[in-house]
Amino acid sequence: MNLTEKQLEQIRAQIKRVKACGNPFYTERFKDVNPDDIKDQESFERLVPFCTKQDLRDAYPLGLAAVPEEEIVRIHSSSGTTGVPVIVPYTQKDVDDWATMFARCYELAGITKKDRIQITPGYGLWTAGIGFQAGCEKLGAMAVPMGPGNTEKQLQFMQDLKSTVICATSSYALLLAEQVEARGIKNNIHLKKGVIGSERWGEKMRERIQSILGIELYDIYGLTECYGPGIGVNCDKSDKGMHIFDDFIYVEILDPETGKPVPEGQIGEITLTTLVKEGAPLFRFRTHDLAAFVTEKCPCGRSYPRITQILGRSDDMVKVKGNIIFPSTLEDVIKSVPGTSSEYRAKIEHEDGKDKMTVYVEVEMGVDRVEVELGIKYVFKQKYNMTPEVVVVGIGELPRSEKKTKRIEDLRFE
Repeated sequence: MNLTEKQLEQIRAQIKRVKACGNPFYTERFKDVNPDDIKDQESFERLVPFCTKQDLRDAYPLGLAAVPEEEIVRIHSSSGTTGVPVIVPYTQKDVDDWATMFARCYELAGITKKDRIQITPGYGLWTAGIGFQAGCEKLGAMAVPMGPGNTEKQLQFMQDLKSTVICATSSYALLLAEQVEARGIKNNIHLKKGVIGSERWGEKMRERIQSILGIELYDIYGLTECYGPGIGVNCDKSDKGMHIFDDFIYVEILDPETGKPVPEGQIGEITLTTLVKEGAPLFRFRTHDLAAFVTEKCPCGRSYPRITQILGRSDDMVKVKGNIIFPSTLEDVIKSVPGTSSEYRAKIEHEDGKDKMTVYVEVEMGVDRVEVELGIKYVFKQKYNMTPEVVVVGIGELPRSEKKTKRIEDLRFE
């Protein structure tokens, strides 16, 4: 999507501001950039440098601050599970803008101030819980701020308070759905919609959650480095793409290898530029999330650009026997085999000088497990010219998570 003149003006103003703020992080990045030379798409792509997660880690703890400390009202942080955490400072305007976007997400999903929104993601340094709550309050709906875990209490409040919306990771939404089914309490549940984020999820999982709870599901997008969840969502007129709020965020879809834009409609890496963020503005931040632009106009009539559901992460990719494998690769194979459920795992090991991949998959009761095993092996052989080991188990036998689920475990380099 090409930059509009207004977006170009906003980017020039942001660069002028950070160059003048005295922060070495921005001073070094833009020392050779004259903002007035950014006149169009071509000059933006040529002059504005990329930013990576490692760049942000190197600025730990508060090296990203582009405002005086007395203007910082809050910090959030990435998990830091793969290295030094990234700490992101927010001004009051940033907090307000984020709440505005999040409330917009709820509205696009058809959620109103009459709803009761049960929020299960974590609070604290993580952006999820507090983002869902701020948007809820901005909308004027009732927040039920449960936070993560304590499934017994989640189900009790869901029934007693008659929650109409559940906000969760897809993994926890599935866990809750399965608990509702196991306890036979579906008739006591008043849920109508679910707003799901934080991890990619496949069609099988979506269908399973929907079929158990009987609710509409919405994909929400965002990341700690860029406000948090709430910068985009699919609307109640279409589940084919998430609207990205281009009055706050400029999104590019780039080839992960070359950094050049992919042809419209093709899969690439989401790269984000914040247009009005004050505390820690981002310029061409490479997210590693993979998606494509949705080119057709949305039936809702809104003009926000749309991207597909997140299809994976470029850093989740593993190579096995010459094949590039993503979680979506496994989902594509599994959904083509009748009787399989949504849950799966894969473990990759190196034994006797060769790579070995084992796929674990759940099946419905009464399904012929040998038939499923042979079916998965056959599809893999046909599509990828490789045959994994397949372990078939019953529904509920693979571990569930209250947070994100790691689908592929690569043990070859441990």
